[in-house]
Amino acid sequence: MTGFARASGERAGLYWQWEIKSVNGKALDVRLRLPQGFEALETPLRAALAQAFRRGNLQVSLSVSGALARETVRLNEEVLEQLVAAGEALRERIGGEPLSAGALLSIRGVVEVVPVPEDEAEAERRNAAMLGSFGDALAALAVARREEGARLQAVVSAQVARIAELAEAARVNPARSPEAIRARLAEQVSRLLETGASLDPDRLHQEAVIAATRADIQEELDRLSSHVEAARALLSSEDAIGRKFDFLAQEFNREANTLCSKASDRSLTAIGLDLKTVIDQLREQVQNIE
Repeated sequence: MTGFARASGERAGLYWQWEIKSVNGKALDVRLRLPQGFEALETPLRAALAQAFRRGNLQVSLSVSGALARETVRLNEEVLEQLVAAGEALRERIGGEPLSAGALLSIRGVVEVVPVPEDEAEAERRNAAMLGSFGDALAALAVARREEGARLQAVVSAQVARIAELAEAARVNPARSPEAIRARLAEQVSRLLETGASLDPDRLHQEAVIAATRADIQEELDRLSSHVEAARALLSSEDAIGRKFDFLAQEFNREANTLCSKASDRSLTAIGLDLKTVIDQLREQVQNIE
């Protein structure tokens, strides 16, 4: 299932934006792009995604701007004392004015800008706010995927209906009537007799019965009808059906292959080939189902 969602938030001068992209995938594959310092979000993010979705390649990115770490100014007493002592010693030797505070503060190393350790409780509140806005993006993505799912349901339903139509066309095909089968067998026997071969009539009858039995496609048609009912039940289900539909599409394809191999008439072969075409299209579409 494909989709895209975005959500943003702000707290204490920190601004962030989530983006989630979803493309088709047989399983759930999550890739996260988090800025340095936000690694603690990875576990709850993966848990939320696994709870919301079963399939799809999901790319999650987080962009952050604003002040994350607070800073403060610290006076390096040790360096300052050394500079004052050196300045006084030099003044005693050569004279001059005492070092001013401004001059001392302008010397590198006297004043340092250091980060203030982040309060753990505040960090937890910030992470909770960020996960909350991620939940908004997750909900928006679910809506986008459901909208695509509704469109996909219409396409798959039409394909299943077409399979049912073709199976019914094969079921009522005149080539399956006893008269048509008898005529084909009689023609085949006639061709053999024209060769002058000596054939045992009883054995010939047995072989004709076996050939007719092998060419019968009633079981395949019954299974196709059963698979159509199962597909329609899945389409009306509220649960995740992607994996089940994958298996069902394989079963559809198996029956169509067997029908084509058994078909003893061009019209049945044509129906079988049409079935395989529709089923191949169905197999492509069900890869997108959740």
